[in-house]
Amino acid sequence: MNFLHRLYVLTFFFLLLSFHSLHADSRVEIYNLRSYTHPAYTRIVIDIGKLREYTYNKLILPDRIYVDIYQSKLNPLLHNKSTIVNNGYIRQIRIAQKTKTTVRVVVDLNFQKIKHYRVWHLFDPFRIVIDIYSKKDRPAAKSKLSSQESPKPAQPSKSGYSLARQLGLGIKRIVIDPGHGGSDPGCIGRSGTYEKDIVLDVCMRLKKLLNKNSDFEVVLTRETDIYIPPENRTVIANQKQADMFISVHANANPSRSFSGVQTFFLNFTTDPNITRIAARENATSTKNIGNMKDIITKIVKNSKIMESKDLATNVQTQLVRQLSKKYNKVRNLNVRGGPFWVLIGGEMPSILIEISHLSNSREESRLKTPQYREHVAQGIYNGIITYITSLGKR
Repeated sequence: MNFLHRLYVLTFFFLLLSFHSLHADSRVEIYNLRSYTHPAYTRIVIDIGKLREYTYNKLILPDRIYVDIYQSKLNPLLHNKSTIVNNGYIRQIRIAQKTKTTVRVVVDLNFQKIKHYRVWHLFDPFRIVIDIYSKKDRPAAKSKLSSQESPKPAQPSKSGYSLARQLGLGIKRIVIDPGHGGSDPGCIGRSGTYEKDIVLDVCMRLKKLLNKNSDFEVVLTRETDIYIPPENRTVIANQKQADMFISVHANANPSRSFSGVQTFFLNFTTDPNITRIAARENATSTKNIGNMKDIITKIVKNSKIMESKDLATNVQTQLVRQLSKKYNKVRNLNVRGGPFWVLIGGEMPSILIEISHLSNSREESRLKTPQYREHVAQGIYNGIITYITSLGKR
């Protein structure tokens, strides 16, 4: 085969490949349409799976709302599907292939009987939600929707909309880290209470609370009395592809009268009280001074500071609130940033909670009781749920 012949053959195959690419079906399949009626509104969900551009509008006489989804096609089972609702303000929901690349969903209704409506979307998997609010509350039909479809869109934190909030990201897998363990007892109270035992019990209680919600997958870095180097704990969280990392500890202070609850996120600090706590918590690290450049780089590059701070604020607020319901003199030491090894390298919002002081006799006595530890777990749980709600996922 001479050179010119080879060139013709290569050109033919190139043109054939280009023709195939141009005619490949780039549409995504819409695979489900579902709805249910709540006492105050009706929710309609269009399951798509992949991000797609869409528009919506309303028409009068006859009254209807429509949503057009571009670069999409209908599953054969949905072609010209219609669902009769007839709840007093909605008559039916229809779906059809409007054009070769556009699917249209139409809701036939009576605008005089509704307060307002909104069309929005959720990610993972991508789906479009239509909420239609009636002027008169009606009995609810049985829900067929997951709990992730009940929330409002994400709310900004005090620092604004983080990237996680802009992208509509949620929380599925939570790693809980009971501090210390094994040969590292952590703080030891005056009456011989070991921090490693207290925090393991609190974390087991927290896992039990979270496991009641089927939306979450909960993993503990340790469930027995074993030693895990602090720098390996976020490694575990990263390997599990966690969406949240919660490390639980009990504090100590040279002054036995000092008490309180405090929550930390990863950051630098010059506060001598924080550096003292960080030095104590980091004491069992296996890293050397030669690793300092890498450590500093990881802290500087931490892109989860905003979300970690917001998570810490919610947990701290709810933990203090929960403890204050039952116990007096619960001191709020607030939220601070600090260079804790157990938080370095985490690829998810990560916090460290100092649930009370074992060096304080009153708080040690409280930590020794199952009732107090249950309240601690409940407070942390409340903070986690409050944070997730702010993401628009509940």
